[in-house]
Amino acid sequence: MARANLKNWPILSLLDNEFISQIHSVLVFGSLENEVLIITKDDKIYALGSNTSGCLGTGDSHSTLHPVKIEALCQKGVKTFAFGVGPHVLALTNKGEVYSWGHNGYYELGNASSNQNPIPTKVASNFEDKPIVAIACGSHHSLAVTEDGEVHGWGQNTCGQVGSGISTNQNTPRKINSGLTGKKVVQIACGQTSSIAVTNNGEVYAWGNNSVGQLGIGTYINQLSPQKVTGLTGIVIAKVVCGYSHTMALSDEGDVYVWGGNGYGQLGLGTKTNTCQPQKLSMPEMGRVCDIAAVHCNHLSAALAEGGKIFMWGQCRGQTVITPTVTPLLHLHDVLACYSTPSVMHEPFVLYSEDETSILDCLKQAFDDPTNSDLTIQVQGKPIHVHKSVLKIRCQYFRSMFQEHWTENNQSVIVHDDFSYEVYRSFLRYLYTDEVDLPPENALELMYLANAYYETQLKGKCVQMILRGISIKNVAFLYKTAIEYCSQELEDFCFKFALNHMTAVIQTSNFAKLDEATLKTFIIKAAQAGAFKT
Repeated sequence: MARANLKNWPILSLLDNEFISQIHSVLVFGSLENEVLIITKDDKIYALGSNTSGCLGTGDSHSTLHPVKIEALCQKGVKTFAFGVGPHVLALTNKGEVYSWGHNGYYELGNASSNQNPIPTKVASNFEDKPIVAIACGSHHSLAVTEDGEVHGWGQNTCGQVGSGISTNQNTPRKINSGLTGKKVVQIACGQTSSIAVTNNGEVYAWGNNSVGQLGIGTYINQLSPQKVTGLTGIVIAKVVCGYSHTMALSDEGDVYVWGGNGYGQLGLGTKTNTCQPQKLSMPEMGRVCDIAAVHCNHLSAALAEGGKIFMWGQCRGQTVITPTVTPLLHLHDVLACYSTPSVMHEPFVLYSEDETSILDCLKQAFDDPTNSDLTIQVQGKPIHVHKSVLKIRCQYFRSMFQEHWTENNQSVIVHDDFSYEVYRSFLRYLYTDEVDLPPENALELMYLANAYYETQLKGKCVQMILRGISIKNVAFLYKTAIEYCSQELEDFCFKFALNHMTAVIQTSNFAKLDEATLKTFIIKAAQAGAFKT
């Protein structure tokens, strides 16, 4: 399966590449997609964002743009999270323990109190010491499934979403008996104020708010206890997901069934009419569906279909899409990032798995590894171990070099001393990773190299690095360099910068060194811009 693009989530834009490389999984959540939880490969937990209701779990109410460690969860083996809209948060560990924190006005933390708690605290009561294997949250209620398939609920219960048989808020976890007795539940999901469960034989049960038919039981009456969705009898359901007020179910044959609220076309049936009975989604171009996604705080639906195609429908950035529409995206997470409001994740996005290594990971590991390289490039007496095939694929310069009639094609060591070791190594690493790991002061030399090797994309990256380092002292020199290397973006930026600081710039030594042609061109452009008007 393709990886989602972390850059689609604006709140993660300040994370540096080194930190990102250590991330195992990440969850973007909150009513305004303003909070993030991160699990690193070494079992540390971090949070960043606006910290509404203490939902970051850092023990205080301070917001942060940079990751802050959640000490209470580090080395606890946290494997996943679930969140409400308060927000409140649940964390599930590998040992089957549940921790909760954040908003608690409806007892959604399950600790017998209604006080907000900014510190992750173990939810210990009423699970009968049975390990938990699954968690889910609605707006203000929580569910957990034990390893033997029992469901426990707590929190807001005004519509019966906790499944206790009454409509009173539940302040600690309580096992749901009525309706699920003798059933082994293997998956749960929550809408805003509704709850859904799938048993090990593929049956679906629902309870809670049913005002728009989101329970799929044939009526629009709220249910205080789980009710079987009889409209799916004879169909083996493998997964259910819930939007704000709609539900989707995926069968083991790859068919999608939908029901509930449809004011934004989120059922994908070509209308905006609600339905209280499961309807099979008929979309021949989707073929067999492999996965589905929705989240309780918006009205968007998404599906991963045959051939890796990603479809979406419902409320998409303020617009109503009433039938499944194919997207250019590669992952279900990308749909939630690009089209939903708020842009929160339906489940944690796993960047790294111990049993999964991406092509990019392999390339990164292979760079400068002497154990498997077939070529050494020596720069300033220092070796850099590379692979001819990678260089040929990524760079026209090397494609031309490694031809039969070129001497270099038959050499195992090539000497390059036109550029510094640091810059040349960074260039070669860029060919493997598409990343530049040089300080800004080396960007100019790297741009020279990129220009000489016709690497337009790399040249653009260098320009961006240089732009961040422009000053009155060096702007004239960079302006001249931009002209020499045909970088219009850099030339325009340098000119505007010089124009804004004209008096100081013309007194610098770099301005005095400008050749006659460049100086003349600069003066004419400055005059046209009104620099010499009195």
